[in-house]
Amino acid sequence: MTAAVFFGCTFIAFGPAIALFLFTIAREPLRVIFLIAGAFFWLVSLLLSSLVWFISVQISNKDSAAQQKGLLIFGVVLSVLLQETFRFAYYKLLKKANEGLLALSQEETMPISIRQLAYVSGLGFGFMSGAFSVVNILADSVGPGTVGIHGDSQHYFLSSAFMTMAIILLHMFWGVVFFDACEKQRWWAVAAVVISHLIVSCLTFQNPEYVASLVPTYVILFLMGIWAFYSAGGSLRNLKLCLTCKDKDFLLANHRPR
Repeated sequence: MTAAVFFGCTFIAFGPAIALFLFTIAREPLRVIFLIAGAFFWLVSLLLSSLVWFISVQISNKDSAAQQKGLLIFGVVLSVLLQETFRFAYYKLLKKANEGLLALSQEETMPISIRQLAYVSGLGFGFMSGAFSVVNILADSVGPGTVGIHGDSQHYFLSSAFMTMAIILLHMFWGVVFFDACEKQRWWAVAAVVISHLIVSCLTFQNPEYVASLVPTYVILFLMGIWAFYSAGGSLRNLKLCLTCKDKDFLLANHRPR
């Protein structure tokens, strides 16, 4: 039973992201490089927030429950702000890198479009975020032990897997919207990405009331997915063509940079 829980939760959490990677990124070495670089930028943001968190805990009163709760909220907010700061730094770096690649390329168009960079970097952020969110939970799911034996919720592992899947996909959508907003200098859209990220992160404080955290998270995921779709140049017409397999250029794997 523990093996079934482990593999089931792993496939729920990472299945959609792995499928996207295999079908749209794995065949293009340049996209793989940018995805790994995006994951590295997220990792650096985590390192900085962890360092601040460690120092804050050491100088705080560990016997004060209110102070420790305040530090937890502070840590979440700081982590989100650092992640979005590094997303912006990665955007600026990619712009410079793309200009360099264009100068070295013999073609007149960029070897990879800014929309593709947004998608790839967002998925890189999501992969690393999801891995750090759920790896310890998956390790515990192997056993020994029985979830809920002391009256707690038996849906802990399943809820964690669905939350991780949502976070990974949200990072992908946030990346698309964020890069598009930076390109068009729509700073209100950048602020909307940061605020929605803060909301989703703070919703985890509702646990173990999993319905109170999962339902709003998936509502935000749905709305951000629609926003990212239109930011990437999507429309109802090309969505219909894509679903009926009549527009191959709509697929990212066949999308040519503009």
